[in-house]
Amino acid sequence: MSVYLDYQSSKPVDPRVVEIMLPYLHDKSGNPSSLHRVGDTATEVLEASRAAVARFIGAERDEIIFTSGATESNNLALVGHALRNKDKGNHIIISEIEHISILNITKYLEKNGFTVSRVPVDQFGRIAIEKISERVTDKTIMVSIGYANNEIGTIQQIETIGRLCRDKGITFHTDAVAAEGLIPIDVKRDNIDLMALSSNDIYGPQGLGVLYVKKGIRINPLIIGGGQERGLRSGTENIAAIAGMKRAAEIMGEEMATETKRLQRYRDRLIEKVLDLVPRSYLNGHPTLRLPNNAHFRFEGIEGESLLLSFKEKDIAVSTGSACSSKTLEPSHTLIALGLLHEEAHGSLQITFGRFNKDSDLETLLQTLPQIVKRLRKLSPLYKWEV
Repeated sequence: MSVYLDYQSSKPVDPRVVEIMLPYLHDKSGNPSSLHRVGDTATEVLEASRAAVARFIGAERDEIIFTSGATESNNLALVGHALRNKDKGNHIIISEIEHISILNITKYLEKNGFTVSRVPVDQFGRIAIEKISERVTDKTIMVSIGYANNEIGTIQQIETIGRLCRDKGITFHTDAVAAEGLIPIDVKRDNIDLMALSSNDIYGPQGLGVLYVKKGIRINPLIIGGGQERGLRSGTENIAAIAGMKRAAEIMGEEMATETKRLQRYRDRLIEKVLDLVPRSYLNGHPTLRLPNNAHFRFEGIEGESLLLSFKEKDIAVSTGSACSSKTLEPSHTLIALGLLHEEAHGSLQITFGRFNKDSDLETLLQTLPQIVKRLRKLSPLYKWEV
């Protein structure tokens, strides 16, 4: 029986969302730019969906821009803002543990005349506010800090960081994909100017994202065409997916409080049992200020890839870290930033729970994981302790 415990990399689309989407794939497949009745219906769905997503994050309807996904949203936010405001400055601040999309976007900006400061984190992945403040210069135009880390689950002081940026007149962007649907987000309370979201991370369809753009924030478009999405993201909108994200946001708003308590119960039991049952196992990330569904471990003496293959044989889906950078054999940049050695980072395992997990999934994992670790350690020529 398959057990899926990799909800951070991808979430299955909720059947209630699929049901809403189906008519817009056939009977109601209009273009919102068209002037006939079918086009009017598509426009109504588009704007109702925009309003629903806005309510979900405490924004206003016309502050929501639909994109093809969070990576595009991050590109539009960082590159679009940098190009629009290069006459004001060329300096951007990020953390050392940002998502790979942010890291690669800033590398691109560095090749095109911008400078980037990378703020270190402590051993739990938390960013000290003063570390950001001391890097601000008169050329700083943006700070970009992820709401929560997509690997180790550590949650940042977003409201405080946002207030610092507001007080200094600097635009604040956050990639909120890892946090959305797991902790309440309010862009006004959190002093956020630009924020990336993903449909799939609230059990909506893949291939759809959102960029929240606070009123008054100016960015350049990166996709030029017919002027859709306030001229910031041209191209015919994916109405079926957008309708799906609307329903996903509504469901998440109704169920998040109850669901996160259930996921936290799974997370806490897993952490307690693994650290108790498996010798020389350690928790990565903050012990309490972490996402309610995230448990990230490291095990001395074995490789994460060996763990993945062993779990795959048992038909259990887990991860060693970010799916977006899984094709490289390099250790996680996040774990290295925490101060771990390369061999320590390579022995890590990420487990993320979600909406469709059951108690039996957790119990299957707890029965399987200690046995796999013990077997792999016995095979290792480098470690000879009792296992």
